[in-house]
Amino acid sequence: MNFLRELFQKNFSTLLTMFLLVAVPLLGSSSLLYLLYKYQDLLQNLSAGQVLLYFVVIAFTMAFAFTPTTVVAIVTGYYFGWGGLAGMVLAYALASAIGYELAVRLDHGKLRDFMHHFPKAGAVVDELQQQSWQLIILTRLSPVLPFALMTFVLAMVGVARRRFLAASVVGMLPRSLFFYWLGTKASDVLALLRDPDGGTLGKVVVVGLVVASLGGLYVVFNRALKKALQRGVDAKKAR
Repeated sequence: MNFLRELFQKNFSTLLTMFLLVAVPLLGSSSLLYLLYKYQDLLQNLSAGQVLLYFVVIAFTMAFAFTPTTVVAIVTGYYFGWGGLAGMVLAYALASAIGYELAVRLDHGKLRDFMHHFPKAGAVVDELQQQSWQLIILTRLSPVLPFALMTFVLAMVGVARRRFLAASVVGMLPRSLFFYWLGTKASDVLALLRDPDGGTLGKVVVVGLVVASLGGLYVVFNRALKKALQRGVDAKKAR
């Protein structure tokens, strides 16, 4: 109880931001569905400058959790086809960079410092930082883990910026390509957005990605925990 009380007292703003990054996408998805229903022809007649603006805007909406990345992949694939894939990937990278900077500026390392008040927890965090490449890719692989929240959490773990951005793009590609492909094949984008994993293939792919992500994360966390505990044992022996 003391741990939880101290955690909330010293990291309230950080935890509140994390909560909002989970809650906001629900509202964002509903709003996007309404706008697409009301202005279905809006994205079909954009100029080159407007297309560029679209990718910049979706980068910010993903970074601040207003639009889920799955929704963005479907909508972009539907309206722009494969010609818009590069723009979407760059938008993901920009969203990751914005989210990373947001987390760093809001948290200032407070949560990481707090975890180091507890030797075992701090040791696990340090081990996760050493395995950050696998950690980021596995986190990004899952279509059910909130993009903006995971960006925030990974930034607070202390992952290096360049590694974070590179691994984020690599980890996002498998699921994003699948949902992007669904968007290019869709005859009704609104129906697809209401049930993005509809159909046997969709359900199999989503379940496969979630299992691979969570299974891999379990292995990474378990390995980090074992190494942290072994480091503690070695330190005691050295005394």
